[in-house]
Amino acid sequence: MTGQSGRSVPEVLQDIVGNIQEIIRSEFSLAKVEIKQEAAQAKRPLIMWFVGGILGLYGLGFLLVTAIMAMAVVMPIWLAALIVGAVLTVVSIALLSAASKKLKLVHTVPERTMESMKENVQWAKEQIK
Repeated sequence: MTGQSGRSVPEVLQDIVGNIQEIIRSEFSLAKVEIKQEAAQAKRPLIMWFVGGILGLYGLGFLLVTAIMAMAVVMPIWLAALIVGAVLTVVSIALLSAASKKLKLVHTVPERTMESMKENVQWAKEQIK
């Protein structure tokens, strides 16, 4: 059984299956590249978030030391520790806030790949008809 182009139905189906396999391979490659790009975009905000968290812990530590020193020592020592602790805490809050805003911009789903896959499925359906 041959079609208008002189090829048999099994040959046409084999070509369609081969094309679909190649499309799927290409989509996986595209997804890999897209995920790598998103991971690279997330790297800096995650580092900022980590540094902000560490500074926040130091800030909390200084605030605790300040509270202890305020009860046990004269005013100038605890005031200095309070200032250092407050500054570290403010810096920590600023870093965590900035990192959180940037992380919201990172897409975890490879959107271009998903859109391309939808188009490929539609194309494959049309080819089988």
